[in-house]
Amino acid sequence: MPELQRVAPADVLDSETVLARFNRLVQDLLRGSIRRNTFLPWEVDLMPDIEQCPLRDGPLRRELQRYQAAVRRRMTKGERVPIKFSEYLSSRSTPASACEP
Repeated sequence: MPELQRVAPADVLDSETVLARFNRLVQDLLRGSIRRNTFLPWEVDLMPDIEQCPLRDGPLRRELQRYQAAVRRRMTKGERVPIKFSEYLSSRSTPASACEP
């Protein structure tokens, strides 16, 4: 009998679909309201990671927009899932990198 493997949803979805879901999630967060109740595992991981960041209001909005652009660039280069917000901030040399994963 062949061994069954559990495939993570990100492995099933193409990068274009993952990027569209990511963009929708970021737009929901920027708007301040999420209007859905079904999330993929990587989306569930991203939300508390973003929430833990001490940035608020304007600085957070600007960093989220920069983060969105960075994820878009990485995914067009072949990444399968978005990096965490804390990882993105850690890669930047800004005071905002104080977010904990």
